Amino acid sequence: MANILYLVHRLPYPPNKGDKVRSWHLLKHLAQRHRVFLGTFVDDPEDWQYLDKLRGVCADVCALPLNPKLGKLRSLKGLFSGEPLGLPYYRDAAMSAWVQRCLKEQDLAASIVFSSTMAQYAMDLPLPMLVDLIDVDSQKWVGYARARRWPMSWVYGREGRTLLDYERRIVAAARMSYLVTEPERQLFLGLAPGMDDKIQALCNGVDSDFFQSQQDSPSPFSGAGPHLVFTGAMDYWPNVDAVSWFAEAVLPSVLQRHPQAQFHIVGRSPTPAVQALASPQVRVTGTVPDVRPYLQHADAVVAPLRLARGVQNKVLEAMSMCKPVVSARGCAQVIGALHGEALYEAETAEEYLAALETLLADREQLLRVGQAARRYVLDHYSWDAHLSAIDGALSRATGGAC
Repeated sequence: MANILYLVHRLPYPPNKGDKVRSWHLLKHLAQRHRVFLGTFVDDPEDWQYLDKLRGVCADVCALPLNPKLGKLRSLKGLFSGEPLGLPYYRDAAMSAWVQRCLKEQDLAASIVFSSTMAQYAMDLPLPMLVDLIDVDSQKWVGYARARRWPMSWVYGREGRTLLDYERRIVAAARMSYLVTEPERQLFLGLAPGMDDKIQALCNGVDSDFFQSQQDSPSPFSGAGPHLVFTGAMDYWPNVDAVSWFAEAVLPSVLQRHPQAQFHIVGRSPTPAVQALASPQVRVTGTVPDVRPYLQHADAVVAPLRLARGVQNKVLEAMSMCKPVVSARGCAQVIGALHGEALYEAETAEEYLAALETLLADREQLLRVGQAARRYVLDHYSWDAHLSAIDGALSRATGGAC
């Protein structure tokens, strides 16, 4: 059992959004095998209540408050330093001091960094470093730049360019780095040739015991339906874009065929743009204690994510609960399930409508696709099987000390 420094940009509990699902399962996996020293930030005041949970898992926890408004002001320093704006956003002298204290007082064997913004605390340490980049975030900003007008298009484009340079430096410095899918890995290698042996795909998993069908749970819905559900943090721009586009481009045609249909947007912190969608046909829930009843009683789940990258936990969780999902083509293809068997993929409004019509017209088809979806998740998305790659990399990086 070795001492591992684990640096995460956002408190890895509760696992109620995509990055926290991944960081929490990685933490659990590490803590079963090593003593973990966790350095992280808290950007949601509600999350302070979970510190005791993490202290019970880790040897030590340094959790510092992160004020998003102050963070944005700090990030402006990046405009003058030439670095990605995300680095000063997460730069904190107290975190640096805690890391140095751990290095001095603990016999640390290695560091594991979750997200590129936390690499600034580990890059210069005399420790082997593993880095989970999750996605090629630089290309997310490039996509944002294309979707926005000046001046934000310039800001986002600059962030994409500077972050890509930093991502290349991280991968060069780390013993091994990880991205969430093989297509994402190939995307990075196209932008950073010659790093094939420095980066691997490390796919997400799903907690299939937690996300399983709950036939006895009461329905949160009223009305005859059909009920279509989208889940996610509703202050995240790709999610805001997804539900706004679906409500405008797809839902009116669904309502022509199914006048009592309802679209449920389930997730915390809905922005004003999301709240403005609310109507008798569009229900905006805000924070819910448990998304599973909404998934359980949905007729279908939609994930029209035009701007998001990589494997989407929201899709895997719905599939694990035996729900048919109609997902953006890019998100569906990285999951790997065959279109029309365990998952439906779509790109245009017409394709979403056709897929939903196929499902909603045939209750047996709904059940068949849902059952195939859960079987696919069980066969291909086990967390422990995927995270075993970390164990081998740690052992090699530390000469067998881990």
